[in-house]
Amino acid sequence: MQTVLLGRTLAVAATATALLAAGVPAQATPAAATAHTDKVLVIGLDGVVLDRVKAANAPRLKALMSQGLTARSTLYAGPMAATSSGPGWSTIATGVWPDKHGVKDNSFTGKNYTAHPDFLTRAENTNPALNTYAAADWEPIASTDQNGPIFSAKVDKRFSLKGDRDGYRNEDPKIAAAAATELRDGNPDAAFVYLGEVDVAGHSHGAASQQYLDTIARVDALVGQLLDAVAARPTYAQENWKILVTTDHGHTDAGGHGGSTIQERGTFVIAKGAGIPAGSVRDDVRLVDVAAIALDHVHAGTTAVDGLTLGAADDDAFDTLRPSLRTRVDETGIGATVKGFTRTPPAGWSVDNSRMGSGGVTEWAGWSFATDEFWTQAQRDQWRELNVRSRDVFAVADSDEWDDKTHTGSFDSTLVSPKYAVTGGTTRTLRYRTHYRHEAPQTAQVLVSYDGGTPTVVKSHTADAVARTEAVTLQVPAGATDVQVRFRYTGANNWFWTVDDVTLN
Repeated sequence: MQTVLLGRTLAVAATATALLAAGVPAQATPAAATAHTDKVLVIGLDGVVLDRVKAANAPRLKALMSQGLTARSTLYAGPMAATSSGPGWSTIATGVWPDKHGVKDNSFTGKNYTAHPDFLTRAENTNPALNTYAAADWEPIASTDQNGPIFSAKVDKRFSLKGDRDGYRNEDPKIAAAAATELRDGNPDAAFVYLGEVDVAGHSHGAASQQYLDTIARVDALVGQLLDAVAARPTYAQENWKILVTTDHGHTDAGGHGGSTIQERGTFVIAKGAGIPAGSVRDDVRLVDVAAIALDHVHAGTTAVDGLTLGAADDDAFDTLRPSLRTRVDETGIGATVKGFTRTPPAGWSVDNSRMGSGGVTEWAGWSFATDEFWTQAQRDQWRELNVRSRDVFAVADSDEWDDKTHTGSFDSTLVSPKYAVTGGTTRTLRYRTHYRHEAPQTAQVLVSYDGGTPTVVKSHTADAVARTEAVTLQVPAGATDVQVRFRYTGANNWFWTVDDVTLN
């Protein structure tokens, strides 16, 4: 086991407030330090519903939320992957979505950890001097189980106990005790600790039960045991710990997961550490970000992951619409209190509905702007849940849902960007995240116009483009000074097209 840390000690001034990185009482934190070494602990809690944490007797988790960041996130559903532990923990560990890591269910058939290793293995590959640790009582996570391990043998130290979902023995206290000893007396730079009892309570009693709340309270005490172990380290005053807490999937009120309901797809990320505003809430953090945040904190690089760091710039215009999102109008299957759509574009953008039919479902009468929680509940199990690479608010044209109410004409709407400054004779790259499900005779075209000229088609989607980033090369004509982008979608009770994070580089 490597315990020598190379090239990662930084001379900085730090106050007691900045050192409260492990969610511990202020009196346990030194008043000042002159150097810190960056370390990260990821705590994985299986099958935990964030709203039930808030309702439970969970002082340690609530302290982390009040002292750091809380971010809700939603998962995929079939056919990308089931909302089960294999895909969930693989997504958290690898920092990529199931269409890359290949795990669709708990059989682990199709796993591709060689191309997309876990974040502890990535850290080892980048800097073998880093000391890595994983502990779990579900065998596919850290043992030699044939379905896993999700965390590879390259991790310096793995501690695993058998804790099967059927006839489950509660091994969480043993896992927490062993991990606490390692965190306090060892020298891990990056660690992952898994606790699974809450998921068992969800299956046995349902997420709406008192038993589920009671189990959260017990696991919260184990989380506190881990945090106290970090704070008790002899070198804690010289260390900068980032603590992340997350879950692999949600649970229904009655108990169970694997399907496409918003309860089963619900996850979260809690993050505490220097530079993270206390009590902050974000809507643009996804489950793949856990690995990216951990890797970035120990300076192991974030290339080849889908996740983003907390400091990644987010200047997406659509996200500015969140404060103006409204509740449902015609979509009665969506919760009455869910604020998740608007048809008013952000500043600089416009929607041309001059060719659009009249009537239809109000929410989708032309290009709209929506959240995953809102749009996917309009109609489940039609691939809307696969739009995993969009974040927060995105643009959506949905002729299938629009058609569910009487209308005249067809769906024909164009989303128009602001004008971007360009230099004539140069090459620019237009990028956008997209999720497109095709069915003839619908069309999806990207058009550009220079200096107010006639728009010309530069990209046509004629086949499914599931949750990916498109890059279109633009040859700027000589003398041009600006370019404007249009996304035109036409359909007649066909499928849909989403666009997000439009950039011109």
